Amino acid sequence: MPEPKHNAPTLPPPLATVRAVFAAYLRVECGMSANTLEAYGRDVDELLAHLAELGVNAVGLVNHRHLAAHIARLSERGLAASSVARHLATIKVFFRWLHARGDIESNPADYLDQPTRWKKIPGVLSPRQVRSLLAAPSPELDAPDGPPLWLRDRAMLELMYASGLRASEVGALGLTEVIETLGVVRVTGKGDKQRLVPMGRPARAALAEYVAGCRPALVRPDGRDRGKVFLSRTGRPIERVRVWQLVKKYAGIAGLDGVHPHVLRHSFATHLLGGGADLRVVQELLGHADIATTQIYTHVDKDRLKSVHAKYHPRA
Repeated sequence: MPEPKHNAPTLPPPLATVRAVFAAYLRVECGMSANTLEAYGRDVDELLAHLAELGVNAVGLVNHRHLAAHIARLSERGLAASSVARHLATIKVFFRWLHARGDIESNPADYLDQPTRWKKIPGVLSPRQVRSLLAAPSPELDAPDGPPLWLRDRAMLELMYASGLRASEVGALGLTEVIETLGVVRVTGKGDKQRLVPMGRPARAALAEYVAGCRPALVRPDGRDRGKVFLSRTGRPIERVRVWQLVKKYAGIAGLDGVHPHVLRHSFATHLLGGGADLRVVQELLGHADIATTQIYTHVDKDRLKSVHAKYHPRA
């Protein structure tokens, strides 16, 4: 696990040692992505810091009451149920690992119940709103003497919607992973799992125009681009946070509120299902390990459900 981006607490030596070994386990044996490693590290740090406050300086002294007190504190802070559930999932993984290693005789996390999680229906853009967003990048937004970054931004938005890319996957996409002859991109997602996703004609055209008309002006001789497709002004691969900023920027120009990269991904999945795509196919395109994660999109397109029922049900 890389050094945490958050302010890691100062822990008693026994807890700090366990934290370091657990971090190495997640990084080396589980192969988690950098973002997941950061989330796990942050959750474990909060837990261990709270245990230290309670006077618990070794994992062998933790009991279920300590863990329940920690969960209660998280709830009192006003965290969303999904965030509390994520903390709880981290705690369960952490203590299963400790028990498997023999660091604790019994697992106190076994007494914790997973809270019922309300599945929030993701925000989805209509096809008209998607068209407005994709049309937002324009030459007028660029400096007269600078590279045509609007070509990059349009290609990025087109590809995110056409292929359902996560923000982190945009920056990680390499030139060799754009397979133009097949019209697909090879995407490396969570857990370094790869999937092939079609691009679609508009995205292919926008990407080709950016690669020919903008990217060469961003490349530096020192190879800092690392062969990635989407580059920043400095010639480095575009970062996840910048992708978020650009999506929000163009959403504002298009007059859309509450739009972020995952909304484009949600819209990609919902529009596919609304057009008749099989749920298993959408699962593969999104890179979901569990189809239950994909099934949330079946609750979104209510209008299509009503129309299908009205058309095919004999008593409709």
